[in-house]
Amino acid sequence: MAPSDSTAGDGSVLRQRAREVGRATLLGAGLGALGLVALVAAGEPVDLASETVFAVGALVFGFSLLGWSGTVFAGRGIESFQRHLGGRSDWSAADSRQAMAVLGGVGVGGMAGASLATVVVGSVA
Repeated sequence: MAPSDSTAGDGSVLRQRAREVGRATLLGAGLGALGLVALVAAGEPVDLASETVFAVGALVFGFSLLGWSGTVFAGRGIESFQRHLGGRSDWSAADSRQAMAVLGGVGVGGMAGASLATVVVGSVA
């Protein structure tokens, strides 16, 4: 039995979104590692630099989690409110959830990048 067009479309959308979040996670990992190296090069101790960069990544991840849950909670209401008032915004709950997922990927990547860079820089220093 062949999958319907809507099922095949859902799979490609899911793969595209997974790629976006994956790229964001890799970007966050690179930024976390680069941030740690930059702080250590500026004279900060490795442990303090690691804590700082990890905390920034956790802050970004926490913000994205809060934004995503707020969108899930109130997204349809905001869309209805905009339609009712005749707003010209292209904002949608689905776009907001996707943006928060990408931002969460950057935060998680930043935490992982900081952790891995701490191991590497700590073993060199």
